[in-house]
Formats: sequence, structure tokens, C-alpha cells
Amino acid sequence: MGWVDALGWFGSALLVFSLLQARILRLRVLNTVACVILVVFNALLDVWPMVAMNVVLAVINLWFIARMLRERGDERAYAVLPVAEDDAYLRHFLDVHRADIAKFFPSFTGAGVGGSTYLVQHGDETAGVIAVRDAGDGTAQVELDYVTPRFRDFAPGEFVFRRSGLFTDAGFRRVVTAPGMVAPYYDRLGFTRSGDSYTLELTPS
Repeated sequence: MGWVDALGWFGSALLVFSLLQARILRLRVLNTVACVILVVFNALLDVWPMVAMNVVLAVINLWFIARMLRERGDERAYAVLPVAEDDAYLRHFLDVHRADIAKFFPSFTGAGVGGSTYLVQHGDETAGVIAVRDAGDGTAQVELDYVTPRFRDFAPGEFVFRRSGLFTDAGFRRVVTAPGMVAPYYDRLGFTRSGDSYTLELTPS
């Protein structure tokens, strides 16, 4: 097998692998790279219809990537909606994502936390759920902060914790995350580590 054949096989394999991604931004990026590789491969073989198709697909991917990156920094893309802990839709959402939630929050049982629960919405689609309780002394204790795989590249946590006013409007001065979360991302949002949790000191809005 020559290097041109190897290039074609690699591009095809990457294209298939990209379609297996649950995280949409990652899917688009990998798909774009695969399309560029296949453009080169097909150009070397003078297969111009396939070159044209992959160029068009790469342009479409780049357009969606640009839009996704713009939305990631746009606070209008998200909304945080309060919901009762016994709400039927919330129960359904938690049940559907129970196995994935357990990977990141192994201590979360799904039972009521005696606090407040919110759905994080992206348009009419639920991007995640956050459950908090008042720990006293102006501290909001996070019991659950779950984001679906599709939205993990879009930083809804940046909106929830730093832009939404969810906590400051409720009179909290700091947020403490759930202990023992697997693969936490809070250091990127300005939280400081404290044991197996993270703390964010809030600035009043």
C-alpha cells in the first residue's frame, strides 16, 4: 500500500470516527479534518467530483463551527429555568441520563436535595440540569451540575455560574461544587480548589 492509499484510508476512517462523536463541535472539527484529507486524496487521483463534494462539506462544517463558537460566548443562547424537584420532565431527564450522570456524580442518588433545581435550556433543548441547596452563610452548595454530551463543548457552565445571575440574585456570595465530581472543569471558570470540591467567590451584580 502506497502513501496515497494510506492517506485515503486514514481520511475515510477519520470521517467514520467523526460521525460516532456525541459532542457536536468535536464531530464538526473531526469531520472537517477528514474532508480536507479526502480533498487531497481525491485530487491526487484526479477524482474531481469527490474533491468538489468534500470541499463543500468542509465549508458547511466551518460555517457551523463558526456559529457554534459564536453561540458559546453568547449569553442569549441559554436560559436557566426553575423546576420543582418532583417535576415529571425533570424526573424523565434524570432517568434517561442516569448512567451518564453516575459517571461524573457517583454520589448523586437522584433523590431530592431539599433545595432548588434548574433546567439549563438551549432554545427548546435541555442542555443540562443543576441542583443546589442553601448551605448557610451565603453559600450555595451544588449537588448536581450535569451537562449532556452534546453541549459539553459549549460551556453552559460559564453562563450558569458567571453570567446568569442565578446565585447572586438569590443572595449567595459563594458557590461550592459537589464533592468528588469526576473530570471537573471548574478551574477554567475561575473556581479555586478546596479539598475535593471547588469554590467560587461571587461578585454582586
